[in-house]
Amino acid sequence: MLDHAFEGLPRDEVFAYRRDLEARLWQRIEDARKADGLDLYLPVELMHGISVPASILVSETRLTGEGLDPQEAALLMAGSEDGREVVDLDGAPAVRAERTAQPDPESGIEFPSRRVDYQVPVPGQPWRWLTVAFSTVGAEDVNGELSLLLVDLFDAVMTTFRWRTPSDSQPSQRDQNTRGVR
Repeated sequence: MLDHAFEGLPRDEVFAYRRDLEARLWQRIEDARKADGLDLYLPVELMHGISVPASILVSETRLTGEGLDPQEAALLMAGSEDGREVVDLDGAPAVRAERTAQPDPESGIEFPSRRVDYQVPVPGQPWRWLTVAFSTVGAEDVNGELSLLLVDLFDAVMTTFRWRTPSDSQPSQRDQNTRGVR
């Protein structure tokens, strides 16, 4: 992944930057593991000459309680904290939360960030919830134009969220070609 990102750049000039970036990536991966992450998405390629300061972590949460109704659970979660609301994702009640987080130098987090989480129940298993957590760093301003545009992009991506069950049709050729690629 980093080989591709640094392709064509003079090794001697970017060595320290690459080493630092690699260490930070490994730290993010370790943090994701500690958070029971299932998938971690980190853009490392430049987009129009700029680094995209964002990440997406997908993890699973298990709720306790018998006979959980996903709609009731979503309403309870949404009412538990400011910045949370119930939204619809693929016909299921989901909870969307948006907040800002301050820097935490002790954890290696140098800048404030804007975070958006979606929590959605797994169909037919209301005690299992999938959390998709987005974070973008705002070195100067977490309310800046780039941060807000990235949040809008993440929200747009989440509107395309769909569950796929084993009874669905066979995966497309594109799905088969990209399986395992993150």
